[in-house]
Amino acid sequence: MADSSESTPSSTVSPSSEAAVYIVYTEQPQSNEDPEAFHLRTLESVLGSKEAAKGALIYVYKSAATGFSAKLTPEQVAEISNGTPPEIVVSMVCSVHEQPGVLQAVKSQRVQLHSGAASFS
Repeated sequence: MADSSESTPSSTVSPSSEAAVYIVYTEQPQSNEDPEAFHLRTLESVLGSKEAAKGALIYVYKSAATGFSAKLTPEQVAEISNGTPPEIVVSMVCSVHEQPGVLQAVKSQRVQLHSGAASFS
């Protein structure tokens, strides 16, 4: 049986350090630049390596909006945004000016659609 005084890796991570999915809206990339390469470069500047950026990137938006979704910690979102403290980032939309081309970061949320017919009486 393990000694109860031993610390597990998960107990050393603060709740604010848990990664979640964020949607990051960006400006259009310069003329011929590939949107995915532009978004990877943005993530790489925060995450420190191209491999980490590729691992965090979930989806690239390039039709109705330009941006990407990525799994980031609140601290990383604060860095990609404008230094907004992580506890505020978790619960709000962030206007972003720290990284060139980044406009806004929004925490992705699941919503439950209502099923069944609506009553109009």
